[in-house]
Amino acid sequence: MEKPSLVILAAGIGSRYGGMKQIDPVGANGELIIDYSIYDAVKAGFKKVVVVITRAIEDVFMEVIGNRISKYAETDYAYQELSDLPPGYALPEGRVKPWGTTQALLAAKSVVDGPFAAINADDFYGESAYKTLYDWLVVPRSEDDKRHFAMVGYRIENTTSENGFVTRGVCEARGGYLASIAERSRIEKYGDGARCSDDDGKTWREIPAGTLVSMNFWGFSKGFFRAAEDDFPIFLDENLPKNPLKCEYLLPNEVGKQMGDGRADVRVLESPDAWHGVTYREDRPGVIAAIGELHGKGVYPTPLWQ
Repeated sequence: MEKPSLVILAAGIGSRYGGMKQIDPVGANGELIIDYSIYDAVKAGFKKVVVVITRAIEDVFMEVIGNRISKYAETDYAYQELSDLPPGYALPEGRVKPWGTTQALLAAKSVVDGPFAAINADDFYGESAYKTLYDWLVVPRSEDDKRHFAMVGYRIENTTSENGFVTRGVCEARGGYLASIAERSRIEKYGDGARCSDDDGKTWREIPAGTLVSMNFWGFSKGFFRAAEDDFPIFLDENLPKNPLKCEYLLPNEVGKQMGDGRADVRVLESPDAWHGVTYREDRPGVIAAIGELHGKGVYPTPLWQ
């Protein structure tokens, strides 16, 4: 069995954040969030890192991040392109928005040889999550009847921002497996948990503390690519007529589709760690403080790469 790879989705430029948040330091010695992701992954056992970027940010990314990554892990790159669509489909006139996380992940299919983890470049997941998922990925599983995936789930109260709304895949688990996942794009901290609105704040639905959410930390077999390629035309047929300039082919929705029609099951691996991320520029000081505390406790050496 091939050793698991780590695929990092780094093509997005945060519009709410106001710039390329992938290259803003959060560690005292200039470390970026992606440094901690790779450090934790290598420590857990991952040997190969595949980074999905766009051509537009390639030079800056290589200068600031890429040249450093290659010293510590086998590294490859894939490129998310707006024009990378199924045969017979054309880029809608005026479209500048990327097609979303599933299309970004599909860009890596030619450089991933076996099971893999997929993460966002701008999310700090915590070291235990990498070890838990790596240990799950290295166990061989037959996929004669259906594909077997995994998701690291975080408690909603550990994933909100003090500075605005966030998007999360709100999950329901039964018997250790994902039963449903619903993408919610207007989630805010509320009491001990959170609340969400599907109508721009006119009405709200409470999300109790302890509810598991997806932070786009997935474990997949290589068979995911084939199924997602099959589903891409279906997504386009359903969404291009309604929203040709902004519709997104998102991972939680694609996983939910494969799970819903019986092609896949998803093991839920719960993480007790707090998530840290920079959805908004105002989030950055809190992330710096949290990571500094981990250094102070000896979880990470100082500097990180010694």
